[in-house]
Amino acid sequence: MTDTPASRVVEDRPSRGAVQAELTADAAAKRGRSSDLRPLTRLIPYIQRRPKDVAAAAIFLILAAAATLALPVAARALVDRGFATATPQAVNQWFLLLVAVALCMAVFSASRFYFVTKLGERVVADLRADVYDRLIGLSPSYFARVRTGEALSRLTVDATLIESLVGSSASIAIRNLVMLAGGLSMMVVTSLKLTFMVLLIIPLVLVPLFTIGRRVRALSTSAQDRVAEAAAEASESLDAVETVQAFGREDYARSRFRQAIETSFAAARRRIAARSLMTAVAIAIVFCGISFVLWEGTRSVLANSMTPGALTQFVILSVLTGSGVGALAEVWGDVQKAAGATQRLSEILDEVPEIAAPAQVVSFPAEAPGHVSFKDVAFAYPSDGERSALKGISFEVKPGQTVAIVGPSGAGKSTLFKLLLRYYDPAAGAIEVDGIDARDTDPIAWRHRFAYVSQNPDLFTGTAMDNILFGNEGATSDMAQDAARRAEAEPFILARLGGYDKAIGDRGRALSGGERQRLAIARALVRDAPVLLLDEATSALDAENERLVQKAFDEAMANRTTLVIAHRLATVQRADWIIVLDDGKVAEQGTHSELVAQGGLYAHLAKLQFETQTQA
Repeated sequence: MTDTPASRVVEDRPSRGAVQAELTADAAAKRGRSSDLRPLTRLIPYIQRRPKDVAAAAIFLILAAAATLALPVAARALVDRGFATATPQAVNQWFLLLVAVALCMAVFSASRFYFVTKLGERVVADLRADVYDRLIGLSPSYFARVRTGEALSRLTVDATLIESLVGSSASIAIRNLVMLAGGLSMMVVTSLKLTFMVLLIIPLVLVPLFTIGRRVRALSTSAQDRVAEAAAEASESLDAVETVQAFGREDYARSRFRQAIETSFAAARRRIAARSLMTAVAIAIVFCGISFVLWEGTRSVLANSMTPGALTQFVILSVLTGSGVGALAEVWGDVQKAAGATQRLSEILDEVPEIAAPAQVVSFPAEAPGHVSFKDVAFAYPSDGERSALKGISFEVKPGQTVAIVGPSGAGKSTLFKLLLRYYDPAAGAIEVDGIDARDTDPIAWRHRFAYVSQNPDLFTGTAMDNILFGNEGATSDMAQDAARRAEAEPFILARLGGYDKAIGDRGRALSGGERQRLAIARALVRDAPVLLLDEATSALDAENERLVQKAFDEAMANRTTLVIAHRLATVQRADWIIVLDDGKVAEQGTHSELVAQGGLYAHLAKLQFETQTQA
């Protein structure tokens, strides 16, 4: 009666490759249609949360721009009043003024950098937290469509692009816009003719800026998609590194990841080439135009219609203005990349959890003994189309009763547990605990009624105590140690780990299979929930430890409703009642002796296992 993890994957999960390919194509199509910067408006509420930082950044940004624009004025005074007098005192005076302006610019620029960068870091930290809050609350069906590496890429790569915009590029853009406006105004005052010539250059810059910019945006989105795919590929292979090594497929994994990286690099290279072209065209047009304006200004000085100081001021203003336009061309690519990144993060924030609390929540009664009932429940996984995993399942588990769920692979055993834990809701029928329908209460409150031990438990990086207390945030260390003793976990915690406060390695990989299982059992025991769900929780233990842990379970089951996905005949025989599933239906129900006497599916499965054990 073997039910392996691999068989349950076939039973409970859709094809990840097909789903991922569909998702990637769909996402690429949606992003291709988004050609504006409106996704960036999603950042406004995050910026508005920090009014003091925004005010400080704005003040110092304006002061830094003003100090920068004051430099040409100081240079003009130095040329026209300092050099013209030919006295050391006058030259020293105006040089000191120039130095003072430069020092003010340095202080204001440093302050601007601090507050703007701080604001960017804060906005991205808040955004990342909100995205993670949404991700951790989404149902497993979302992660059947989106690989974990893809979601992590959005949290890291895309968030970093937004951080670059808010904490740097936006500041550069605003500073240069202020300098552009202030510089043009001062240029008009200095020489209207030369300013008019400069203004003729601006349309020549804007045309390639927006024309090539659209191409950069499309390439940026493509590059971000390729980076996400590479990260997902790495995450998938590293999560299964033991399987990769067991089959000797390291070279295969390396080849797949290198191919993903090369695809990502090729997309990035196309983006860099387009952006470089855009920057080169803009800078070339700007500075060629400034050279022409300088030539005309020199003629005006020779004609005595303009002072050397005025020309010096105009040239510096032109350079600053031209640099501002060039910087805006550079920043425009960052803005487009950040818009694409914001759209990708917004897709997660806009994802609606399939399992959510109703408008009117029904609370559980104070006394909740753990009465579980399935009423004509039908369910099909979203990716399976018309194929149903469960078909009209009905049964009842009374408080304190132990019920074993058995059946061949693909019968729907694990699906029952997924519905009980509200990873999904049934398509038809109802699931109730103590008379409360799952859809009528808060999912978190519902899940608090259950303690769950899977066949392959997930542990977390940290200490043994951390992992046990994960089952019940209100539990004390004494309660955790008591649970560990009952689960026969304390001996290896003290002897091999060196204590409850010692690390268990990355996600518990330093532990053996039996040690991981016992730690997970302790985590379930400390939860002290009215309903216990066991997915053959003793399968990884040796005979001696299985006997000890089973004894602890007997004590734990005495006051709890227990449902066991059972594969071993010994476990089944201890159950009060047995439910036999076949092809998503309840095929048989009864005690062990009753079902054997009936000579049906259960008797056949029991006979196969008995023969296997005899041969072994």
